[in-house]
Amino acid sequence: MPDHVITELPGGVRVATEVVPAVRSVALGFWVGTGSVTETDEQAGLSHLLEHMLFRGSAKYASEEIDQIFDSMGAELNAGTGKETTSVYARVLDMHLERAFDVIADMVTEPAISGLAEERAVVLEEIAMYEDDPQDLVFDVLGEATFPDHALGRAILGHSEVVAKSTREELLEFHHQRYFPQNVVIAAAGSVDHDVLVRWAEQAMRRAGDGRHVAAPPAPATPGARTVFRRKETEQYHVCLGGVGLARDDERRFALRVLDSLTGGTSSSRLFQAVREQRGLAYSIFTFQSLYAQTGQVGLYVGTRGENLGEVVRVIDDELARLRSELIGEEELTRAKDNVKGRVVLAMESTTARMERLGASILAGMPILELDEVIERIDAVDAGQLRALATELFDPARLCAAAIGPDEGAFRRAIEPIGVKLSAA
Repeated sequence: MPDHVITELPGGVRVATEVVPAVRSVALGFWVGTGSVTETDEQAGLSHLLEHMLFRGSAKYASEEIDQIFDSMGAELNAGTGKETTSVYARVLDMHLERAFDVIADMVTEPAISGLAEERAVVLEEIAMYEDDPQDLVFDVLGEATFPDHALGRAILGHSEVVAKSTREELLEFHHQRYFPQNVVIAAAGSVDHDVLVRWAEQAMRRAGDGRHVAAPPAPATPGARTVFRRKETEQYHVCLGGVGLARDDERRFALRVLDSLTGGTSSSRLFQAVREQRGLAYSIFTFQSLYAQTGQVGLYVGTRGENLGEVVRVIDDELARLRSELIGEEELTRAKDNVKGRVVLAMESTTARMERLGASILAGMPILELDEVIERIDAVDAGQLRALATELFDPARLCAAAIGPDEGAFRRAIEPIGVKLSAA
């Protein structure tokens, strides 16, 4: 893996690059340390709305002009808002990098915040679309159960009523507080010259504000098991089981990746085989994990028809019990570790993945491990660690349950026998 280079400029912005030989493209991203977790309830949705507004024009570039510039490059400009970060990124030919950098830098540092009424309407439609999709929405329902009364449990899209009444002045102040040099990482991977990118960054970030860090709320207390159900006339019940996971700096995160692969992260995983391949009870079933600054979340998703609900839950419970009580065999453990290592190595063939690794890691204050060290950490995972982790994370006494479907009573009857504590949410 080629070495990465990091420079911190006097104003606090950090510039990170990684040269990837034999490519003519560059993945470029501006990473900002703000997301839904830094919002109050009264601000819920402003991070995401502001991300949209960056595309509505800047001090130098009109909205349509931004689209035309990147279309003429054969490139796609995109952005994303998460729980803790916001990013604006593109992948362009190296000959277009300077122009792309200038446009993105102007969008990030000096957004015009024009066309707010139209973009508010777009975001409200996005929220409505999301609310209509139970297969996506159920993950936020699990978040509500896992982190009640905490920003981590709130949907990144926020509240429609907050978005609907947001003002230009409010968004400008929100931007000023969060989009400042010390809260920004500029990352690039591919055919890139680090010193040149540093010079561009020095010029661009002079235009940025002087806001101050908006602290995330304290880590949520572990609330114990909760159930949340939303009634909706659907053909399937969309179910998530999960709970509090690991913080991103927890050394057990490598074991968690192996456990995730083994449990439900692949087509040969235990849950996929037991539920779908051997019994035909679901089309989609998988596990997932999210790591945050102070805590994390683990869980699983399954979609199934009402007549299969009870059996699906029972099979899942049996497989989780096996993880807690039995040591994993050497062959299965090796296969899971090889899967994780393979995905890590394959991801590094993407300049976008390398850029994201740089930006997200530096913004989070995490070390950027060399590939060999990552593989060593994965290889060091043993069966005892996995059983201990499964025992902690999949303890029925702390599991939360979330579902969307037509009949709450049927859902509660399905989960009651497996020991998940029933509670009103």
